[in-house]
Amino acid sequence: MSEPVGLRARKKVRTRDAIADAAISLFLARGFDQVSVSDIAATAEVSKPTLFRYFASKEDLILHRFADHNGEAARVVRDRRPGVAPIAALHQHFRDGLDRFEPVTGLNDHPEVVAFHRLVFMTPSLAGRLLQYMLEDEEALAAALDPGVRGRLQAAQVIAVHRVLARTNWQKIADGRTARDVHPEAVADADQAFAPLRHAAGNP
Repeated sequence: MSEPVGLRARKKVRTRDAIADAAISLFLARGFDQVSVSDIAATAEVSKPTLFRYFASKEDLILHRFADHNGEAARVVRDRRPGVAPIAALHQHFRDGLDRFEPVTGLNDHPEVVAFHRLVFMTPSLAGRLLQYMLEDEEALAAALDPGVRGRLQAAQVIAVHRVLARTNWQKIADGRTARDVHPEAVADADQAFAPLRHAAGNP
């Protein structure tokens, strides 16, 4: 008998998670450039071909956590409530993420999250790949906002705001402060950053 589809899907998810967890543990312990794909495959107890079926590159082994958020800004715009302007919805979504201390906002002081962001920000190949994810997000957001140049400009500004705010929050925590201590400043920074975008878009 063949394996049920649901069971196969769950096994694939478990394998993918096991590979990613092994990779991140090795990267955090040794550094990104000091770990080979063979090291990761051996630790996760899979073959290299199996590893590459789940992750196209070594960079993707660590950046899949960011990839999981790909298209999120565009989804916020498409799924916003009637009467809510796009930039206002994006502003509120980021504020909600701060209140939940979501790692993608940079406002999370779990030691592994802080170390993870340090690894990404300080490794040139990872920073470059992260930029590619952001450009893809920008394209998707532009399409959701407006098909013309206005949408592209707004999308570029929003993604830049996300990047700067997240990096700023992470740096404060990396310098030794707690997420709860930084939270009021992070909220104020977000409000200040989104204010001109909302004004330009005609939002209150």
